[in-house]
Amino acid sequence: MGFTLNLTEDGTITRPTLVPPPSDAHKYSRGHAMLWSGPPLHTGASRLAAQAALAVGAGLVTIFGDKAALTEQAAHVTAIMLREADDDLACIDHRVTALAIGPGAGAGIADIVCALLKRDIPMVLDADAITAFAGDPARLFDHLCSDDVMTPHAGEFARLFPDIDLEDRAAAALRAAERSGAVVLLKGPQTYVAAPDGRVAVNRHASPWLATAGSGDVLTGLICGLMGQGIPAFDAACMAAWLHGDIGVRAGPGLTADKMMDHIPLVLRGCLNDESADDTGPRT
Repeated sequence: MGFTLNLTEDGTITRPTLVPPPSDAHKYSRGHAMLWSGPPLHTGASRLAAQAALAVGAGLVTIFGDKAALTEQAAHVTAIMLREADDDLACIDHRVTALAIGPGAGAGIADIVCALLKRDIPMVLDADAITAFAGDPARLFDHLCSDDVMTPHAGEFARLFPDIDLEDRAAAALRAAERSGAVVLLKGPQTYVAAPDGRVAVNRHASPWLATAGSGDVLTGLICGLMGQGIPAFDAACMAAWLHGDIGVRAGPGLTADKMMDHIPLVLRGCLNDESADDTGPRT
Protein backbone atom coordinates (compact mmCIF):
# COMPACT_ATOMS: atom_id res chain seq x y z
CA MET A 1 0.00 0.00 0.00
CA GLY A 2 1.39 3.38 -0.95
CA PHE A 3 0.39 6.94 -0.17
CA THR A 4 1.16 10.13 -2.08
CA LEU A 5 1.13 13.49 -0.31
CA ASN A 6 -0.90 16.18 -2.05
CA LEU A 7 -0.31 19.87 -1.32
CA THR A 8 -1.72 23.05 -2.83
CA GLU A 9 0.61 25.84 -3.96
CA ASP A 10 0.24 27.59 -0.60
CA GLY A 11 1.21 24.44 1.33
CA THR A 12 -2.27 23.35 2.36
CA ILE A 13 -2.52 19.58 2.84
CA THR A 14 -5.28 17.95 0.80
CA ARG A 15 -6.59 14.42 0.52
CA PRO A 16 -3.67 11.99 0.01
CA THR A 17 -3.76 9.41 -2.74
CA LEU A 18 -3.74 5.75 -1.71
CA VAL A 19 -2.61 2.92 -3.97
CA PRO A 20 -3.45 -0.66 -2.85
CA PRO A 21 -0.54 -2.97 -1.96
CA PRO A 22 0.77 -5.30 -4.67
CA SER A 23 -0.62 -8.82 -4.96
CA ASP A 24 2.54 -10.35 -3.49
CA ALA A 25 2.55 -8.14 -0.37
CA HIS A 26 3.08 -9.73 3.05
CA LYS A 27 3.01 -8.34 6.56
CA TYR A 28 6.70 -7.49 6.71
CA SER A 29 6.69 -5.84 3.29
CA ARG A 30 3.99 -3.51 4.66
CA GLY A 31 6.18 -2.51 7.59
CA HIS A 32 6.62 -3.34 11.27
CA ALA A 33 5.82 -0.53 13.72
CA MET A 34 6.71 -0.81 17.41
CA LEU A 35 5.25 1.40 20.13
CA TRP A 36 6.39 1.78 23.73
CA SER A 37 3.77 0.81 26.31
CA GLY A 38 2.73 2.98 29.21
CA PRO A 39 3.11 1.47 32.70
CA PRO A 40 0.36 -0.58 34.38
CA LEU A 41 -2.91 1.35 34.76
CA HIS A 42 -1.69 3.73 32.03
CA THR A 43 -1.60 1.47 28.98
CA GLY A 44 -4.60 2.84 27.11
CA ALA A 45 -2.84 5.67 25.27
CA SER A 46 -0.17 3.44 23.73
CA ARG A 47 -2.86 0.93 22.81
CA LEU A 48 -4.84 3.59 20.95
CA ALA A 49 -1.69 4.57 19.05
CA ALA A 50 -0.92 0.94 18.18
CA GLN A 51 -4.45 0.30 16.94
CA ALA A 52 -4.24 3.36 14.69
CA ALA A 53 -0.86 2.27 13.30
CA LEU A 54 -2.35 -1.09 12.37
CA ALA A 55 -5.51 0.38 10.88
CA VAL A 56 -3.61 2.81 8.66
CA GLY A 57 -1.79 -0.05 6.96
CA ALA A 58 1.30 -1.20 8.85
CA GLY A 59 1.59 -4.93 8.25
CA LEU A 60 2.63 -5.73 11.81
CA VAL A 61 2.35 -3.66 14.98
CA THR A 62 3.99 -4.53 18.30
CA ILE A 63 3.66 -2.92 21.72
CA PHE A 64 6.81 -3.35 23.79
CA GLY A 65 7.65 -2.53 27.38
CA ASP A 66 7.89 -4.14 30.81
CA LYS A 67 6.18 -7.42 31.63
CA ALA A 68 3.60 -5.98 34.03
CA ALA A 69 2.38 -3.49 31.42
CA LEU A 70 2.22 -6.16 28.72
CA THR A 71 0.15 -8.40 30.96
CA GLU A 72 -2.42 -5.61 31.10
CA GLN A 73 -2.15 -4.99 27.35
CA ALA A 74 -2.77 -8.69 26.66
CA ALA A 75 -6.25 -8.42 28.12
CA HIS A 76 -7.20 -5.85 25.46
CA VAL A 77 -5.46 -6.67 22.16
CA THR A 78 -5.54 -9.52 19.67
CA ALA A 79 -4.11 -8.39 16.32
CA ILE A 80 -1.31 -6.43 18.01
CA MET A 81 1.82 -8.28 19.10
CA LEU A 82 3.49 -7.87 22.49
CA ARG A 83 7.20 -8.03 23.33
CA GLU A 84 8.98 -7.59 26.63
CA ALA A 85 11.78 -5.03 26.50
CA ASP A 86 15.10 -5.89 28.09
CA ASP A 87 17.94 -3.52 28.93
CA ASP A 88 19.62 -3.81 25.54
CA LEU A 89 16.33 -3.55 23.57
CA ALA A 90 17.01 -6.83 21.78
CA CYS A 91 13.29 -7.02 21.04
CA ILE A 92 13.85 -4.45 18.27
CA ASP A 93 15.15 -6.49 15.35
CA HIS A 94 16.17 -5.59 11.80
CA ARG A 95 12.61 -5.90 10.52
CA VAL A 96 11.30 -2.99 12.60
CA THR A 97 10.67 0.02 10.36
CA ALA A 98 9.26 2.65 12.73
CA LEU A 99 9.04 3.38 16.46
CA ALA A 100 6.84 5.57 18.64
CA ILE A 101 7.07 6.58 22.28
CA GLY A 102 5.26 9.03 24.50
CA PRO A 103 1.54 8.26 24.79
CA GLY A 104 0.92 7.37 28.43
CA ALA A 105 4.62 6.64 28.91
CA GLY A 106 4.94 8.51 32.20
CA ALA A 107 7.77 10.52 33.70
CA GLY A 108 11.43 9.61 33.70
CA ILE A 109 11.67 8.17 30.20
CA ALA A 110 14.46 10.38 28.82
CA ASP A 111 17.01 7.56 28.91
CA ILE A 112 14.81 5.11 27.00
CA VAL A 113 13.97 7.80 24.42
CA CYS A 114 17.67 8.40 23.78
CA ALA A 115 18.36 4.67 23.63
CA LEU A 116 15.64 4.20 21.04
CA LEU A 117 16.84 7.13 18.94
CA LYS A 118 20.30 5.54 18.82
CA ARG A 119 18.78 2.62 16.90
CA ASP A 120 18.50 4.88 13.82
CA ILE A 121 14.92 3.80 13.12
CA PRO A 122 12.41 6.53 12.18
CA MET A 123 10.59 7.50 15.37
CA VAL A 124 7.58 9.51 16.54
CA LEU A 125 7.84 11.36 19.85
CA ASP A 126 4.72 12.61 21.57
CA ALA A 127 3.50 13.70 25.00
CA ASP A 128 5.76 12.40 27.79
CA ALA A 129 8.62 11.72 25.36
CA ILE A 130 8.71 15.47 24.71
CA THR A 131 8.05 16.67 28.26
CA ALA A 132 10.85 14.44 29.59
CA PHE A 133 13.39 16.85 28.05
CA ALA A 134 11.84 20.09 29.30
CA GLY A 135 14.92 20.80 31.43
CA ASP A 136 17.47 19.76 28.82
CA PRO A 137 16.13 19.99 25.26
CA ALA A 138 19.64 20.00 23.82
CA ARG A 139 20.09 16.41 24.97
CA LEU A 140 17.10 15.38 22.86
CA PHE A 141 18.12 17.47 19.86
CA ASP A 142 21.54 15.80 19.83
CA HIS A 143 19.82 12.50 19.01
CA LEU A 144 17.13 13.63 16.56
CA CYS A 145 17.30 13.66 12.78
CA SER A 146 15.03 14.49 9.86
CA ASP A 147 13.62 10.93 9.91
CA ASP A 148 12.00 11.62 13.30
CA VAL A 149 8.75 13.44 14.12
CA MET A 150 7.77 15.36 17.24
CA THR A 151 4.07 16.10 17.75
CA PRO A 152 3.74 18.79 20.46
CA HIS A 153 0.67 20.76 21.37
CA ALA A 154 1.27 24.38 22.41
CA GLY A 155 2.11 23.50 26.02
CA GLU A 156 4.62 20.79 25.11
CA PHE A 157 6.10 23.05 22.46
CA ALA A 158 6.74 25.76 25.04
CA ARG A 159 8.59 23.30 27.28
CA LEU A 160 11.16 22.53 24.56
CA PHE A 161 11.20 25.92 22.82
CA PRO A 162 10.39 28.52 25.49
CA ASP A 163 11.95 31.34 23.47
CA ILE A 164 9.92 30.73 20.27
CA ASP A 165 6.78 32.86 20.01
CA LEU A 166 3.69 30.95 18.91
CA GLU A 167 1.91 33.97 17.48
CA ASP A 168 3.02 32.91 13.99
CA ARG A 169 2.60 29.15 14.25
CA ALA A 170 4.03 28.35 10.82
CA ALA A 171 7.21 30.28 11.60
CA ALA A 172 7.36 28.74 15.07
CA ALA A 173 7.10 25.19 13.74
CA LEU A 174 9.83 25.90 11.19
CA ARG A 175 12.21 27.40 13.76
CA ALA A 176 11.63 24.39 16.01
CA ALA A 177 12.30 21.95 13.17
CA GLU A 178 15.49 23.74 12.19
CA ARG A 179 16.73 23.82 15.78
CA SER A 180 15.84 20.25 16.70
CA GLY A 181 16.73 18.63 13.37
CA ALA A 182 13.42 16.73 13.33
CA VAL A 183 10.07 17.17 11.65
CA VAL A 184 7.76 19.12 13.96
CA LEU A 185 3.99 18.73 13.85
CA LEU A 186 2.52 21.57 15.89
CA LYS A 187 -1.01 20.57 16.85
CA GLY A 188 -3.89 23.01 16.95
CA PRO A 189 -7.11 24.03 15.14
CA GLN A 190 -4.80 24.41 12.15
CA THR A 191 -1.93 21.94 12.41
CA TYR A 192 1.44 22.99 11.00
CA VAL A 193 4.10 20.53 9.86
CA ALA A 194 7.66 21.75 9.32
CA ALA A 195 10.85 20.00 8.23
CA PRO A 196 14.46 21.00 8.97
CA ASP A 197 15.02 21.62 5.25
CA GLY A 198 12.51 24.50 5.24
CA ARG A 199 9.32 22.82 4.06
CA VAL A 200 6.13 23.89 5.85
CA ALA A 201 2.59 22.64 5.34
CA VAL A 202 -0.72 23.25 7.09
CA ASN A 203 -3.74 21.04 7.65
CA ARG A 204 -7.02 22.95 7.74
CA HIS A 205 -9.18 19.85 7.28
CA ALA A 206 -10.26 19.02 10.83
CA SER A 207 -13.09 19.26 13.32
CA PRO A 208 -13.53 20.45 16.91
CA TRP A 209 -15.00 17.01 17.66
CA LEU A 210 -11.39 15.79 17.70
CA ALA A 211 -10.86 17.64 20.99
CA THR A 212 -11.27 14.50 23.09
CA ALA A 213 -8.92 12.52 25.33
CA GLY A 214 -6.77 10.09 23.35
CA SER A 215 -7.20 11.80 20.00
CA GLY A 216 -3.55 12.85 19.93
CA ASP A 217 -2.49 9.28 20.67
CA VAL A 218 -4.37 8.15 17.57
CA LEU A 219 -2.50 10.79 15.55
CA THR A 220 0.81 9.46 16.85
CA GLY A 221 -0.18 5.96 15.73
CA LEU A 222 -1.22 7.16 12.28
CA ILE A 223 2.16 8.82 11.78
CA CYS A 224 4.05 5.77 13.05
CA GLY A 225 2.00 3.42 10.87
CA LEU A 226 2.71 5.49 7.77
CA MET A 227 6.41 5.82 8.55
CA GLY A 228 6.52 2.08 9.11
CA GLN A 229 5.43 1.65 5.51
CA GLY A 230 8.48 3.58 4.35
CA ILE A 231 6.85 6.98 3.94
CA PRO A 232 9.27 9.84 4.75
CA ALA A 233 8.71 11.64 8.03
CA PHE A 234 7.46 14.96 6.65
CA ASP A 235 5.05 13.29 4.23
CA ALA A 236 3.82 10.88 6.90
CA ALA A 237 3.16 13.69 9.38
CA CYS A 238 1.29 15.75 6.78
CA MET A 239 -0.88 12.87 5.58
CA ALA A 240 -1.59 11.66 9.12
CA ALA A 241 -2.76 15.16 10.06
CA TRP A 242 -5.23 15.15 7.15
CA LEU A 243 -6.45 11.60 7.81
CA HIS A 244 -6.89 12.40 11.50
CA GLY A 245 -8.87 15.49 10.59
CA ASP A 246 -11.04 13.55 8.18
CA ILE A 247 -11.98 11.13 10.96
CA GLY A 248 -13.30 14.09 12.92
CA VAL A 249 -15.14 15.54 9.94
CA ARG A 250 -16.83 12.23 9.14
CA ALA A 251 -17.59 11.14 12.72
CA GLY A 252 -18.94 14.39 14.14
CA PRO A 253 -20.65 14.60 17.54
CA GLY A 254 -20.05 11.84 20.07
CA LEU A 255 -16.61 10.93 18.75
CA THR A 256 -14.31 9.27 21.28
CA ALA A 257 -10.75 8.14 20.71
CA ASP A 258 -11.54 4.45 21.02
CA LYS A 259 -14.13 4.80 18.25
CA MET A 260 -11.79 6.60 15.86
CA MET A 261 -10.41 3.31 14.54
CA ASP A 262 -13.88 2.41 13.25
CA HIS A 263 -13.72 5.35 10.83
CA ILE A 264 -10.22 4.74 9.44
CA PRO A 265 -11.25 2.19 6.75
CA LEU A 266 -13.81 4.61 5.32
CA VAL A 267 -11.32 7.48 5.43
CA LEU A 268 -8.76 5.34 3.57
CA ARG A 269 -11.32 4.20 1.03
CA GLY A 270 -11.97 7.83 0.22
CA CYS A 271 -8.26 8.18 -0.64
CA LEU A 272 -8.09 5.18 -2.97
CA ASN A 273 -6.83 5.84 -6.46
CA ASP A 274 -9.77 3.77 -7.71
CA GLU A 275 -12.90 4.90 -9.49
CA SER A 276 -14.93 2.36 -7.52
CA ALA A 277 -14.00 3.92 -4.18
CA ASP A 278 -16.70 5.48 -2.05
CA ASP A 279 -15.46 9.02 -2.31
CA THR A 280 -17.68 10.70 0.23
CA GLY A 281 -16.66 13.65 2.32
CA PRO A 282 -15.04 16.99 1.46
CA ARG A 283 -11.85 17.12 -0.56
CA THR A 284 -9.90 19.61 1.53
